[in-house]
Amino acid sequence: MTASTAKPSLLDQIRVPADLRRLPEKDLKQVADELRAETISAVSVTGGHLGAGLGVVELTVALHWVFDTPSDRVIWDVGHQAYPHKILTGRRDRIRTLRQGGGLSGFTRRTESTYDPFGAAHSSTSISAGLGMAVARDLEGRKNHVVAVIGDGAMSAGMAYEAMNNAGARSERLIVILNDNDMSIAPPVGALSSYLARISSSGTYLHLREIGKQLAHKLPKQWERRAARAEEYTRTYWTGGTLFEELGFYYLGPIDGHDLDVLLPVLKNVRDAKQGPILLHVVTKKGKGYPPAEDAADKYHGVNKFNVITGAQVKPKPNAPAYTRVFADALIAEARKDPKIVAITAAMPSGTGLDLFGKEFPDRTFDVGIAEQHGVTFAAGLATEGFKPFAAIYSTFLQRAYDQVVHDVAIQKLPVRFAIDRAGLVGADGATHAGSFDVGYLGALPGFVVMAAADEAELVHMVATAVAIDDGPSAFRYPRGEGVGIDMPAEGVPLEIGRGRVLREGTKVALLSLGTRLGECLKAADQLAALGLSATVADARFAKPLDTALIARLAREHEVLITVEEGAIGGFGSFVLHYLATAGLLDRGLKVRPMVLPDYFLEHDKPDVMYAEAGLDAAAIVKCAIGALGASVRVQAERA
Repeated sequence: MTASTAKPSLLDQIRVPADLRRLPEKDLKQVADELRAETISAVSVTGGHLGAGLGVVELTVALHWVFDTPSDRVIWDVGHQAYPHKILTGRRDRIRTLRQGGGLSGFTRRTESTYDPFGAAHSSTSISAGLGMAVARDLEGRKNHVVAVIGDGAMSAGMAYEAMNNAGARSERLIVILNDNDMSIAPPVGALSSYLARISSSGTYLHLREIGKQLAHKLPKQWERRAARAEEYTRTYWTGGTLFEELGFYYLGPIDGHDLDVLLPVLKNVRDAKQGPILLHVVTKKGKGYPPAEDAADKYHGVNKFNVITGAQVKPKPNAPAYTRVFADALIAEARKDPKIVAITAAMPSGTGLDLFGKEFPDRTFDVGIAEQHGVTFAAGLATEGFKPFAAIYSTFLQRAYDQVVHDVAIQKLPVRFAIDRAGLVGADGATHAGSFDVGYLGALPGFVVMAAADEAELVHMVATAVAIDDGPSAFRYPRGEGVGIDMPAEGVPLEIGRGRVLREGTKVALLSLGTRLGECLKAADQLAALGLSATVADARFAKPLDTALIARLAREHEVLITVEEGAIGGFGSFVLHYLATAGLLDRGLKVRPMVLPDYFLEHDKPDVMYAEAGLDAAAIVKCAIGALGASVRVQAERA
């Protein structure tokens, strides 16, 4: 097609969904094609989550055309699938700032747009939030619709079923769309199932069904129950929706989520239905319409920048092995020696490195789905039988299982080992994925051993240490990204529990680091030395139990003690201050300065930019030390 005969762009005419709704239905296929191309183009520039978004392009167009957003609430679970939604809702001009400093979030975010009614980055929250919105709507007498779009993976989390159980017992109008992009629940979609969905969602059918229910109420109770079950099983026999019906939802589907001729009439029927919660089962293909994504094993779930033509991703050559890979290799090495070692992941095998462990030990690797609560208690059960479970869970996701960590692991003193990936700030994924709180929430628990690796070699030793701890729970944390390039040990050697190490001796300032800020502490010591200020640099290794002997020595021999950690207030620095106060080590005038993450959620950016803003880089450490030493030193530093 020549430029003169090419169709004019419809996407260029759409700034917000109201513009989309002015288009005739026959134009929506072209809109979907253009939206898919724009999504691919944008993510090729920024990187991010691609496959899920490509799978819901037609669904996104259909939802915003059928429903009156933002008055009607559309809640995208997780947010990975929301890039096309962002393009259609006034953010196309900024879509190439996605996940960049000062740019759009990679997830839905209430402060970003009125079209994002609920912020989502952790999965399985949409139905609960949607039910809350539906109840609020009815309490205020409003008539808007509430739609929750949840992926089949997110349906593996118990929270989704808790919400459905609650919603099914009530009568609020709530629409749940199950985006099944793995064919994990339904049989293949065909003409019969699409036909049944159109018929059973129609107003005529729903009206006749309601008449039937009213007639059934007049029958003896046993006949009423039989009539209801006959209608239910007749409809769900072909679809596999009995589970959802038992939870109290009216089930429709499965239907082809890429066929607008099916999607549009069914969504209209669902919109116009007057009865309680409805679940529409839509089958989509992750990566749809982009061959490199369709052909990839992970359907381009998360990608770096890439070449649109070839699909080849831009992957900078690493300077050092990634911490996640170091953990996986270390655990594999230990498992070769110990058949009791098993590994658990909550739907993140590649993210945690356990895909590599699983290739060598498939019978000792367990993916529990997006179910961190179950995963922790499952690990506890394994521990009761003498196994050595390693639960590899991101810091931010482990928060979802805190009750299980307390009740099922800590109180019972079970030796579950927590490999806490993504500790500290994580860059483009922002506050929802930052590992800010685990030191505080684990360190508060009696009997826990909590470690933090300063570099990749230390991580290897901490894996070995966790293997050796068999009288209670333990955890070791490590960040996202590359190590520092240190020489690696031939094998891990268990560390002495509760003992740190001193890397540099000084006399004036003591820098006590927990985790990978150790490198910045060493840089800060060099800068302080250039100012004539001698600094000791120590690596605590353990947040719990504390190396009290090391802390006491640093307190006695230095004028200033600065603790540095990649976590929020209430963690390592607080533990150190508590010990110093109770041991009477603050009485001699020691100046203690705990350096932690600021008391606000940091915006997504490159990690080094975020740490600078957080005041946890070398420059900030030097400034803290000079400030603690007083005016005369500040003048000296300024002159230098």
